[in-house]
Amino acid sequence: MFTEPHIKGERKGWIEVICGSMFSGKTEELIRRLKRAKIANMKVEIFKPAIDRRYHETQIVSHDENAILSTPVENAGVILSFSHGVDVIGIDEAQFFDDDLPAVCNHLALQGMRVIVAGLDMDYSGKPFGQMPGLLATAEYITKLHAICVRCGNIANYSYRKTPNDAQVVIGQSDIYEPRCRYCYNLKE
Repeated sequence: MFTEPHIKGERKGWIEVICGSMFSGKTEELIRRLKRAKIANMKVEIFKPAIDRRYHETQIVSHDENAILSTPVENAGVILSFSHGVDVIGIDEAQFFDDDLPAVCNHLALQGMRVIVAGLDMDYSGKPFGQMPGLLATAEYITKLHAICVRCGNIANYSYRKTPNDAQVVIGQSDIYEPRCRYCYNLKE
């Protein structure tokens, strides 16, 4: 599945992770970085999990309706087949990917690519979410973004689920989730 990394002296890659709660601007920041890479005439490929169809089938769309074309994929391994000759790989909603995502991202970085990954670092219950802990541990650059608590106006880093449901993955928007600070999140009301 993986080939040998670049030899000394060739272009070196790295991993950037953009994380935070819902409504913190993660996707907006990912889109901004990817558009800048395109302006610099870099070859960019963008991916999102196929299960995320909230706004559009094939676009990554921020809550502010900023969008960029992407390829929906069923699993992380598929990303490798689209990575030949690419300078920058963008991946949104990383928490929804399978266990192979950290290995795929590390492989791409070893091949000299800039890999930019965005995702929720915690689920609705405040626990580390999906593949994000592994990505955060191996990334060269980490950007943690914060939303504004809808209850008190402080910085928010929790995604509070407003509807009763114990499933870890419930895809939704402001109808199901709201950003809250630590104090308001723990009120659970």
